[in-house]
Amino acid sequence: MNDLAHDLGRGLAGTIVHQAAVAQSSGNWEMAHTTAKAMAGQPAAVDPASASLYRGAPAMAFALHTAGHHAYRPALDGLDDALATLVNARLSDAHRRMDTGRPPRMQEYDLIGGLTGLGAYLLRRGTRPDVLDGVLHYLVQLFQKPVTVHGQQVPGWWTSDSPSGQPDTAWPEGHGNFSTAHGVAGPIALLALCTRAGHTVQGQRDTLEQACSLLEEWSQRLPDGGTAWPETVTLDMWLSGPPPLAHPGRPSWCYGTPGIARALQLAALACNRTDTQRHAENALTSCATDPEQLARITDSTVCHGWAGLCLAVDRAAADTTPGSALSRLLPSLRARFATHVAQQALPDAAGLLTGADGILLTLHTLNPARPVASGWETCLLLN
Repeated sequence: MNDLAHDLGRGLAGTIVHQAAVAQSSGNWEMAHTTAKAMAGQPAAVDPASASLYRGAPAMAFALHTAGHHAYRPALDGLDDALATLVNARLSDAHRRMDTGRPPRMQEYDLIGGLTGLGAYLLRRGTRPDVLDGVLHYLVQLFQKPVTVHGQQVPGWWTSDSPSGQPDTAWPEGHGNFSTAHGVAGPIALLALCTRAGHTVQGQRDTLEQACSLLEEWSQRLPDGGTAWPETVTLDMWLSGPPPLAHPGRPSWCYGTPGIARALQLAALACNRTDTQRHAENALTSCATDPEQLARITDSTVCHGWAGLCLAVDRAAADTTPGSALSRLLPSLRARFATHVAQQALPDAAGLLTGADGILLTLHTLNPARPVASGWETCLLLN
């Protein structure tokens, strides 16, 4: 499906989130209203096979809800039942798959295309707690019910896909994915954020304890003493266990240490695990101060670049003690981000993940002189 009007990551839905944040500061809503009319003037997908937090009606609803303007309330109220039906259909499909014992496809549960993302919308919207309960029950089962792949027992979040999100003969056993955007860190962050909001189901606390242990076990020591996680693991890698040393990848929100460390910090806070929280914060601090890792950032975007790193550090720093190492890092990181934006042309694309909207909104959000109401980062599971 190529529907950029209702695309949060690459299209108009993301543009509205940015324009509304600016309008909340300036009081001038003309541009945001024009974009909202353009988006709402086209039918948005509610098909469970294609609609997700980042595409179709849920993306449009997230954008309108986050914008927070009273003119959008009738449209949002009209979407509530349709989106509840969509999520319940996705849950029914997922439970039928679980009953077979087969591993899930990536888009069944991930943030970008799956039930974790839809749960993030439900948490942000707050009007259908019963449906959010269903998502949380499902995620608890995803952790608690293992699946069997080639005769080996693996966690229930092990995906049958390759890292591209599609079956691939080069990945015959599928893979384990640790990322925030497409892997296990996304559900962990959602479960923790819901716990923080007082929204819990049976088994949620135990699942978060298990998640903390998982991410602690698989955090790998770097040659310079820092910490990182693998982006993906094959079946052989999983069965062999965490290697003693790792080499860092790109410090991106989507697949890298910033997103995973924030998920671990949130889970540790939910479980009152002080040592685990410190472990997560140290990992993020070492990532954000490592010249080798920072050199791998080549753009300013939220998904892969400076914006995502800065947002993760900013949100994590807000949950540390005053004067923490993460808090002290923020001014220099913001300055490097702003310098990179000034020196490189903005992407031609729209949207929050890979477009100019995400970059500009992050600059706006991180400006201490004009703080933006938190909430839009829920689509990244950072807050």
